[in-house]
Amino acid sequence: MKKLNTLFLLFSAVCFNAQVISGTVVSKAENQPVPYVRIGIEKENTGTVSDEKGNFSIDLSGMDASRKLRIEVPGYELYTETVQNFRKQDQQRILLKEKVKNIKEVNIKVKKLVDKNWGVNTRTKSVLYSVNPKFKKEDFLGETALEFNASKRSKIKNINLNIASYTSDKPVLMRYSIYSEKNGFPDKNILDEEITVELTEDMIKDGTYTLDVNDRNIWIQGKFFIGIQFLKEFEGKVNISAALFRTGFLRKFYGDWEKMTLAAPAINIDVKVDKSAKNTKDETAAFGDDLEEMVSDISHYQVESKNSIYGKNESSGAYLQLKDTQLYYEVYGEGVPLFLLHGNSGSIQDFYQQIPVLAKHFKVIAVDTRGQGKSADTSEKDFTYKQFAEDVKALADKLNLHKINIVGWSDGGITGLEFALKYPENLNKLITVGANAFPEGVDERLISRMKNQLLVLNIENKSGTFNERRLVEIMLNEPHISKKDLSKIQSPVLVIAGDKDVIKQDHTEMIAKSIPHAELKIYKNATHMISFEHADELNEDVLKFLEK
Repeated sequence: MKKLNTLFLLFSAVCFNAQVISGTVVSKAENQPVPYVRIGIEKENTGTVSDEKGNFSIDLSGMDASRKLRIEVPGYELYTETVQNFRKQDQQRILLKEKVKNIKEVNIKVKKLVDKNWGVNTRTKSVLYSVNPKFKKEDFLGETALEFNASKRSKIKNINLNIASYTSDKPVLMRYSIYSEKNGFPDKNILDEEITVELTEDMIKDGTYTLDVNDRNIWIQGKFFIGIQFLKEFEGKVNISAALFRTGFLRKFYGDWEKMTLAAPAINIDVKVDKSAKNTKDETAAFGDDLEEMVSDISHYQVESKNSIYGKNESSGAYLQLKDTQLYYEVYGEGVPLFLLHGNSGSIQDFYQQIPVLAKHFKVIAVDTRGQGKSADTSEKDFTYKQFAEDVKALADKLNLHKINIVGWSDGGITGLEFALKYPENLNKLITVGANAFPEGVDERLISRMKNQLLVLNIENKSGTFNERRLVEIMLNEPHISKKDLSKIQSPVLVIAGDKDVIKQDHTEMIAKSIPHAELKIYKNATHMISFEHADELNEDVLKFLEK
C-alpha cells in the first residue's frame, strides 16, 4: 500500500508539471475577448499568441513554479501571475483591466510642422529579413525593432515597411509596437491601443506597405523604437528588405532584446516635426545608427548593374589560369590600357556606368578579383592585397601590356597602391576611390560591424562561407602601407573619397599628402559608393586626370 501511495504521488507530480493550460483573455470592463494577445514567461523565449476570440493554450510542462507568466497589451494594465498560481485552474478567464486615461488640458498653439522621413529606406532584394513560419515557431513569433531618435517633438503619420516579396495563403497578421528606450534597448510600449494589421498582397504598393497612423495622434521625442511582430502562422513567406551596417533589435516573446549589428529591417516613418519645439539634450538626427549615411542604399544600382551586359559578356570575356585561381576579365575599347579593379565582394558589374564611357578613350580591362565575381579560387590561404596586385601584373603580362593605368575602387584602390609599390616601372597613373592604407583608416563603426559579421560566420561555421570569411578578414587585417611606403610611389596618383565615406577623411588626406605626385578630391554629399552615386563626375575626373 505504501508503494502504491508513492506511485500515486509520483504520478500526481508528473501530471502537475506536464500541464497545458487553456483559457480566454477578456477585457474586464467590457467583458469582451481580447484577440492576439502574447502570453509567455518573463525572460523566456517561448510562449503563445491567443486567437481572434482571445482563446489560448500554453504548455507549462517543466516550468519553474516561481517564474512569472506575463501578458502585456497596450491600453490594459500589465498582467503577471506566478506559474504556480496560473496552473491551478484550467479553462480560466484572464481578465485584463483597462488603463485609466488622464485627459490633459491642451493648449492649441500655431506650430511649424515640417515633413520628414526617417529610418531604413532600402528596397534591396539581396539582403532580406525573412519571415517563414516553416522554421522554428518561436523564431517566427519573435519581434524585430528599429531605433529612431527625434531631436524635436514629432508626430508619426505613416509607418512604412519595404517588402521585397510576399507569398501567403491567407492575410498575414502583423502587430506594430512603439517602445521607449532604456539603456540602449526597447523598454515600454507607449501605445494606448493595439495596432494589428491583416496584410494582403494588394496592400503592398511599389514594394512598400504604408500604415496610416496619423489619426492615432502618436507624438514622440528622444530615442524610441518601432517594432513589428507576426502573430499567426501561414503557408508562405514574407521577405522584408534589410540594410547592411545598420543595427536592428530582436527578441522572442518576453525574452531579452538582442542587438543584430549585421543588418536591420527596412522600417521607415513619415513624420511631422515641430520645428518650434525645443530640442532634446541629444541633438542628433533621427536615423538610429548614422552609419547608414556613410553606406547608402545602393539596391537600385545593383539591379541596374545585374541587368547590364558587363561581367557576363562572352564576346569580350576570358579567363587567365593562375595557381589556385581562374581570373576572369573583360576587355573593351582600344588604346592606352586602363585596368578597373572593384571593391570587396564586388565584380566587374560594379563598373557598369564607367566601362561604356571610358572604353571610348582607353583599352579597358575590367577584372573580377581572385575569389570574387566569376574568378574562382581553390586555395585555402588568406587573401592579401599583394596577391591581388600580383594577379593584375600576371594579367598585364598575358596581354603584353608593359605600362598600365589603374582605377581602383575601395579594395581595388588598395590593390592599386600595392601594385604601385611592387611594380613601379609598370604603372603609368593610379586613381584610388575610397581606399585606405591601413585598417585604422576605416570608420570604427564599420570595423565593429565587420568584427561582428566575422564572429557570426565563425560561430555558424556553415559550409560554403569560407570565401566570405576571407573577404571579411582581409578588410580587418590589411593593408599595412606606411607613410614611408606611400612616399616611395613616384607615379601620378589621384586620391578620391566622399565627404561621408567610411574611410576617414583625415586618413584620405594623409594618403594624398604622403604620395609625392598625388592630387586629392573629396566629393561633396558622397558616401563610399561614388562609382554608383556620382558616376558622371567620376568618369569626367578619370578622363581629365589620365589625359593630362
